[in-house]
Amino acid sequence: MTTTTHYDDLETRSAAERAADIAERLPRQIARAQALAGYATSLADVSPARITSAEDLAALPVLRKSDLGEAQKRAAPFGGFTTKQAHEFTHVFQSPGPIYEPSSNDPDWWRMGRFLHGLGIGAGDIVHNCFGYHLTPAGMIFESGARAVGAAVLPAGTGQTELQVTAARDVGSTAYAGTPDYLKVILEKADEMGVTLGITRAAVGGGALFPSLRDWYTQRGITCLQCYATADLGNIAYESPAAEGMIVDEHVIVEIVTPGTGDPVPAGEVGEVVVTTLNPDYPLIRFATGDLSAVMEGQSPCGRTNLRIKGWMGRADQTTKIKGMFVRPEQVASLVSAHAGIDRARIIASREGERDVMTVVIETAGAEPDGFAASIQSHLKMKGDVRVVAPGSLPRDGLVIEDQRSYD
Repeated sequence: MTTTTHYDDLETRSAAERAADIAERLPRQIARAQALAGYATSLADVSPARITSAEDLAALPVLRKSDLGEAQKRAAPFGGFTTKQAHEFTHVFQSPGPIYEPSSNDPDWWRMGRFLHGLGIGAGDIVHNCFGYHLTPAGMIFESGARAVGAAVLPAGTGQTELQVTAARDVGSTAYAGTPDYLKVILEKADEMGVTLGITRAAVGGGALFPSLRDWYTQRGITCLQCYATADLGNIAYESPAAEGMIVDEHVIVEIVTPGTGDPVPAGEVGEVVVTTLNPDYPLIRFATGDLSAVMEGQSPCGRTNLRIKGWMGRADQTTKIKGMFVRPEQVASLVSAHAGIDRARIIASREGERDVMTVVIETAGAEPDGFAASIQSHLKMKGDVRVVAPGSLPRDGLVIEDQRSYD
C-alpha cells in the first residue's frame, strides 16, 4: 500500500506557479473549444490569448447541462463539444437525460488517481468498486483512478449484498469505492454473516457523507473521505486526510457564481459551481454543475496549496412552480440586471390559505416598491408582492428562489 505523500509536485505549487501554468494552458484550451461546432456561436468573438485566468473566464458565457443536451439532440452523440469523434474514444456513456459522455483509457483521464492516492490507496490494494458500470460512467471513473495508482479492482456494482461480502472476503478487498451509505449496508451484512472484512479505507461520492456516518466508519477503523465529481467533468475536488474542505483538482478551474448568471460572487459567499476543464479531448468551458458551494479561506493543513471549496451545499437550480408557472434563477438574474440600482433579489414562494403568494425581495437603496411592478411582470411573467430592503440585508446563502411552502 502507498503512503499519503503527495501525488505529484503540482499539489504543492505556489500560487504564482499555478497561475503561470493556467496562463499558458487556458488560452490553448479556449482555442480548442473555439474550433468546435458546439462553441461556434458562444466563443466566436473571443480572443483566446486574452483568457489567461479565472477572472478572465468571467467574461465568457456559461454552458449549462440543458444547453449540452439540446446540442446533443442536434448533433449526436456529443453535440460538437469534443475534439474527437465518438469512435475515437474508448467508451461512450449515457447518463439520465439522456446525456452522452466520452472517456478514454489515457492514464487517469478522469483525474481520480489524485484522490485515491491521497486516501492511501495504491499498489497492493484491491478496491471493492460499488459504483455502477451499466451505461453511466461512475464505475469506470473510479476504476481508471485505481489503475492510475496501481490498485486492483473488484467491479462489484450494487445489489446481491451477501455475494458482495463473500467476494470481498475471498479476494481480500482492502478499500471501498461507492456511495457513502452502501458500505454500511455491506458491513452490516458481514456482521450478520459472521464475516470480518479487511476494508480500511473508503473513497465515496455521489451523495452526502453525513458526519454521523463518517464517525460510524471511523469507529470501525475505516478512513472515509469524499470527492466531488461529475460524469461530464470527472473529478473536480476532493478531501485530503486533513478533511478540511475539498481541494480543487489541478486540471480544472473552479468559479463560484450567482445562480442563474455567470457573475462570480465575493470570496466566501455561497453560489453555483462553474467548472472549466483543461482536458484537451473534452474542453468544457464554464460548465455549470447546478451545485452550490463556497470558497474556503486559507490553505489545507495537508500541504496541498490549491483552492478549497466547502463541498456540496445544495442545488443551484432552484426552479420553482408558483401559481402554476415555473420561475427560474435566470429570470431573477434578468430582473436584477435590468435595474442599475438593484444589488440582488430573492423570490419567496409562500401560501396564504390555499393560494400561492410570490414575494420579490429587492436589495436596493432609496427606491419604492411600486417602481418595480412592471419589471417584475415582464421578467417573471406574473405579478408579485414587492419588499425593498437595504443593501446587505439578504443572506449570502446562494438562494435566489426560496420555497417556504409546506407540503405536509
